[in-house]
Amino acid sequence: DGWVLNGTKTFTTHARVGDLLVVMARTDPESLNSPKKHHGISAFIVEKGTPGFRAGKHEDKLGMRASDTSETILENCRVPAENLIGKEGEGFKQAMGILDGGRISIAALGLGTARGALEAAVDYAREREQFGKPIAAYQMIRAKLADMGTQVEAARLLTYKAAYLKDRGQTVTRESSMAKVHASETAVKVAEEAIQILGGYGYTRDYPVERAWRDAKLCTIGEGTSEVQRLVIARELLRGMRTTV
Repeated sequence: DGWVLNGTKTFTTHARVGDLLVVMARTDPESLNSPKKHHGISAFIVEKGTPGFRAGKHEDKLGMRASDTSETILENCRVPAENLIGKEGEGFKQAMGILDGGRISIAALGLGTARGALEAAVDYAREREQFGKPIAAYQMIRAKLADMGTQVEAARLLTYKAAYLKDRGQTVTRESSMAKVHASETAVKVAEEAIQILGGYGYTRDYPVERAWRDAKLCTIGEGTSEVQRLVIARELLRGMRTTV
């Protein structure tokens, strides 16, 4: 007994290097005619080396190049019945159950990227001299650093709050989306400003800020784009304001 999986999935993280994949597949074709089409989706574990599974096109990404991203191809891939995760037809529900945690993880990734770019900019501003004094002495540089530091701290607090509430077992759909959208967009902006502070050197690979910008951009896309996060936040606010501690 088992299941035979067919289909393709683009943008699969670690498809070429991972030992296990979690695959979402439609197990109830009749659900396509239902208003709730997601009810017919189930989750499976597919082990590396299973006949019928192979990794396809490797994506040459702008950033996050240390994280492999490839296409997944399943052609009559047979998996045993015990590889079904949970109950049949509950795959979508399971995926949604871990989405908030995934968004907090992306927020943390953006936060770390932003802090790294800020630290690089601060160090450079202290060391680089123009007209006889460090560029950190100039008001425009200080204004940039002040805004960068403030946004990074705000991202840190949003991310920590979302993680804290999730650890306490609370629903954090609103908080995780707020943390993700703010931290990811902060990472892009802070990295961009760091490039400006470093000037020509910021545009070279001799310094880490150009990589920070490339890596940060993915945080505004993965686990739901910034546009999606704003829709989620607005939906949650319209459902009713609540206070969290």
